[in-house]
Amino acid sequence: MPDSVTQAPQPLNEAELASMVAEACATRAPVWVCGNGSKSEMLRPVQASRSISTAELRGVTLYSPTELILSARAGTPMAEIEATLAERGQHVIAEPPDFSHLLGSSKAQTIGGVVSTNLSGPRRIAWGAMRDHVMGLRAVNGHGEVIRAGGRVLKNVTGLDLCKLLSGAHGTLAVITEVTIKVLPAPERQATLVLPGLDPTRGVAALSAALGSPYAVSAAAYLPREAARRLPALAWVDRSVTLARIEDFTASVLYRTDRLRADLAAFGPAEILDDGASRAAWAGVRDAVPLPSAPEQAIWRISVRPSAGPAVAARLQQAFGAGWFLDWGGGLVWIAGPATEAAHAEVENAARAGGGTWTLFRGPLALRATVDVIPPEPNALAAIAARVKSAFDPAGILNPGRMRASL
Repeated sequence: MPDSVTQAPQPLNEAELASMVAEACATRAPVWVCGNGSKSEMLRPVQASRSISTAELRGVTLYSPTELILSARAGTPMAEIEATLAERGQHVIAEPPDFSHLLGSSKAQTIGGVVSTNLSGPRRIAWGAMRDHVMGLRAVNGHGEVIRAGGRVLKNVTGLDLCKLLSGAHGTLAVITEVTIKVLPAPERQATLVLPGLDPTRGVAALSAALGSPYAVSAAAYLPREAARRLPALAWVDRSVTLARIEDFTASVLYRTDRLRADLAAFGPAEILDDGASRAAWAGVRDAVPLPSAPEQAIWRISVRPSAGPAVAARLQQAFGAGWFLDWGGGLVWIAGPATEAAHAEVENAARAGGGTWTLFRGPLALRATVDVIPPEPNALAAIAARVKSAFDPAGILNPGRMRASL
């Protein structure tokens, strides 16, 4: 992987980018494609000696608040998009996280990077992943051809859903140049129900009850004591915390929070985090602040059914003293531990035992280059993936090795 994004060619428009990719295809020269490089420490190191950055493809190209649609070029910083939406009382639905502190980056993340990695925050459990809100996009494939998918209207069912295919592909199929997303009015107020002192299994049971209630819980997480103490908004509890968030108009939030507290009374007395403290707490959960952040440690994300989350966390805590917490109602297990192949094998085994999948989210280059950072695909799926890759990027020049050693 090239040493610096700042040294990468930064085309000023889509046509210039397409020309660069076409030239790389013709010479079969592998390319690391990125925005600001804020997520370069995720997954495997790209096997390329040159790079292309979309950082100069910036700007909101369409914003229709009444139609709940926004389009922006791939290099547009997320902070700029969020500020534009906030002026009209709207927000990005998927609550995309900012993992700068985990990945050791000071670079601003871009809309192209968020979509290409399909990053979603706590609201995913209620509103879906980032890819579910991508209505359209433009991209340059490995031939150097401009492709278009979806559109700029909510009712769009024409053609293949390439938006979902490219969202989460980490730039291995095409270079995203512009994204159109659906947005929604931002909630006027939020509050969080806090159940202190529950063990993980009991905590996930409470989260399941909250999510199954009629009160439209939009986020649900369990933090052991050590994790909760890393969030200033929760440090006063000094015990484990089970968190359920409600968002909406003020009167509705107050009513539903009170009713949810009554419905969950069997799990113990609950405290309420009001709007400011609630927002601060969930921003921390969104950005994985509750994890130990020692740079020498590796970080994994494990996705399992929520009821399996506590057992997975307990197994890895016993195996190597893992730091951890649970998001998405218990279905997303964040793990921090030693950056060794032995610890990675423990994570793989725990995820399989829980019937789930895993991602090596962060680790030293030597580890990421050696182990599988995502689970191997069954042969049938691997064959389909290879055919898709061949159709989009026949010369294999786009981010080779990013997700798998062979792709």
